[in-house]
Amino acid sequence: MKGKNQRLHVQGQRLRRQRHVRKKLHGSAERPRLAIFRSSKHIYAQIINDDSATTLASAGTVEPSFRQESGYGGNKAAAAVVGKLVAERAKAAGIDKVCFDRRSYKYHGRIQALADAAREAGLEF
Repeated sequence: MKGKNQRLHVQGQRLRRQRHVRKKLHGSAERPRLAIFRSSKHIYAQIINDDSATTLASAGTVEPSFRQESGYGGNKAAAAVVGKLVAERAKAAGIDKVCFDRRSYKYHGRIQALADAAREAGLEF
């Protein structure tokens, strides 16, 4: 496949993987969902209650506090800082347990670094 057809094929595979992971997860008040979004330059994490469709806590590498502290947001060190930040904010909101939504990303690299840092900071999943 070349060009547009290949791009559409890859996007379809990504959406299929995302649906496969997401259909088994549902964030509730007792155990909200920790959703990750990764781009080439940044990484974001949100803790979401799907019952009420609200974001309870969030962190990302585009925040001014992160920018002053670390700078570049596209590496594993930055992902670890975001994981620690989101775990601290979740603890402040009274959240101890979450279910991890990795979307279509492999549990590897930046995703794994974020998850490990969140676990070390006290989140259970």
